[in-house]
Amino acid sequence: MNKKTKWGLIILISAGIIGGGIYSQLPKKNEELTAADKVMGGNRKSKGKQILNVNAKVIKPQLLMDEFTTTGVLLPDEEVNLSFETSGKIVEINFVEGTAVKKGQLLAKVNDRQLQAQLQRLVSQLKLAEDRVFRQDALLKRDAVSKEAYEQVKTDLATLNADIEIIKANIELTELRAPFDGIIGLRQVSIGTYASPTTVVAKLTKIAPLKVEFSVPERYAKQIKNGTNLNFHVEGYLDAFGAQVYAVESAIDPNLHQFTARALYPNVNHLLLPGRYASVLIKKDEIENAIAIPTEAIVPEMGKDKVYLYKSGKAEPKEVITGLRTASEVQVIRGLQMGDTIITSGTLQLRTGLAVTLDNID
Repeated sequence: MNKKTKWGLIILISAGIIGGGIYSQLPKKNEELTAADKVMGGNRKSKGKQILNVNAKVIKPQLLMDEFTTTGVLLPDEEVNLSFETSGKIVEINFVEGTAVKKGQLLAKVNDRQLQAQLQRLVSQLKLAEDRVFRQDALLKRDAVSKEAYEQVKTDLATLNADIEIIKANIELTELRAPFDGIIGLRQVSIGTYASPTTVVAKLTKIAPLKVEFSVPERYAKQIKNGTNLNFHVEGYLDAFGAQVYAVESAIDPNLHQFTARALYPNVNHLLLPGRYASVLIKKDEIENAIAIPTEAIVPEMGKDKVYLYKSGKAEPKEVITGLRTASEVQVIRGLQMGDTIITSGTLQLRTGLAVTLDNID
C-alpha cells in the first residue's frame, strides 16, 4: 500500500467516527408521545358525534309477584328427653333405636318387685275387708251393731282401696311409656343402669308434621298471619315444599326489628328431618298482565320518576307513575304502554335526544 492510499483510509475512518458521534447527539423521536398523539387525535375525531351503547327492553304484559325470601329452620312438632319419674335399676328396655313408636308403648322399666309385693299383700286383705263390711251392714240392719262400728269398717275398706291405688300409681312410675307417636333416638342407658329422674334414657321426636320457624322484617307484619301459604327449599331437593303459617309471635323484636312466625309442613312420608335450614319464599301480592320494568331503568328527578324510551336511535325521556316495587322490578301504572322500548342501562348518562346504539334488547 503506497503512502497516498494509507492517508486516504485514515481520513475516511476519522470522518466516520466524527459523523457517528454527531448523529448520536441529535434528538430522537419520542415513541410514547407519538402513541399518545394518535390516541388524542382519535378522541378528537370521535368527539364530533357521541354515541352511547345501551341495553333495552320491549314492554310486554307479565305476571308481577311481590315476594321476599328469608331463612328458616325445621323444628319437630314435639320433642322430649325421656326419663323415669322414679329411681331404680333398669330391668327392661323394649325399643329399638331409630324406630317409630306409638303413644303409650312401654319403652323401659325399672325394678318394681318391692312394690308388687306390697300390692299383693294389700289385695289379699281386700276380700276380708269387703266381707267385714258386708257382715257389719247385715248386723246394723238388725240393730246388732252400732252405726259407729259399721262406719269404721267402711272407712277401713276405703283406706285399703286407697293404699292399693297408691301402690299401683307407684308401679306405673317404674314404667317409661311414649307420651306421643314419634321416632325414638339413640338410647343412653343399658339394662342394669341405676336410673333417676335426671337420667335421660333416649330422645323422642315427632317429625310429622314439621314446624318451619322463620323471621320476618317488621314491615311485613300485616301480610304474615295465620293461614298464609309459603314455599321453602331445602338443600339437596329440587322441588319446593309447601307449608302454612299457624302462629305468629305476639311482639316485634325492638333490636332486630323483626318477628318470628311458624308454619306447618305435613311431612307425611318423613322425607325431611328437623334441624335442617330452609330458604323460605313468601308471596305477598300477585298482579297479572302488569307493565313491569327493571329497577335500574327508573331515573328519580325532582321528586318524580322518569324512564328513557328508545326512539329512532335516540333517547327520549318519559315521566311515569309507579306502583308495586319488588327486589328487581317496578310496576308502572301510567306513562308506558305495551310495545314501548325502554333503555335499561347507562341511564345516568342519558340526555334528551342523545344518540344511542342497542347492544342487547329483551
